[in-house]
Amino acid sequence: MKNLYFNWSTGKDSALALYHLLEDPSYNVKHLVTTINSHLNRVTMHGLSRSLMEKQVQQLKINHSTIELPENPSMEEYNALAQEFVGKMKTSGIDHAGFGDIFLEDLKKYREEQLKTMEVNAVFPLWQKNTSDLIKEIIETGFKAIVVCINGNLLDESFVGRELDQSFIDDLPERVDPCGENGEFHTFCYDGPIFNSPILFERGENIYKEYKSPTEKDQNVGFWFHELIG
Repeated sequence: MKNLYFNWSTGKDSALALYHLLEDPSYNVKHLVTTINSHLNRVTMHGLSRSLMEKQVQQLKINHSTIELPENPSMEEYNALAQEFVGKMKTSGIDHAGFGDIFLEDLKKYREEQLKTMEVNAVFPLWQKNTSDLIKEIIETGFKAIVVCINGNLLDESFVGRELDQSFIDDLPERVDPCGENGEFHTFCYDGPIFNSPILFERGENIYKEYKSPTEKDQNVGFWFHELIG
């Protein structure tokens, strides 16, 4: 069996990818890692509180670490912190890394090139699978999730805070990927076959925030977040 650490993002794709790896006799999932914005004390991109992420990993019963990022890390800072973590994994005998990516070629290439320098193999159990089939599998396998973040330029506020179910998928505009693989939406997975018990939480309010666009100069991108308390 190949010793592997998995990049746990707290959402549905991450949950399904981990499920496949745990079912695969070729791999021994020894560790999980999550990137945290230390300034906000939240999971990067998803905006989920650290406390709820910690409740998740407690129910996963797998060793877990965080990569603590500053508020606005440069790529150099991120790479240095990530390489430090990977070095620790290598020292402990783990030379494979798992990800939940589906079809973003540039991101896959970046991950592979970064890990190759440290002689670590990247593993993508969901790679190039049809996202309509994947979201169906997520629901039918018994995973339960809440939509905690949406791109406000693509979806209106009514989509954030909803349960990830067939009704949510049916309501998505055609231009939005069923798995939100282009960053259209992010989820918090609170139950499913990989968890020992469901994660308990309470619902808070919707919050709107704008950030500078990474691709368009002088443009902002708006996001709706649904606050979960736990």
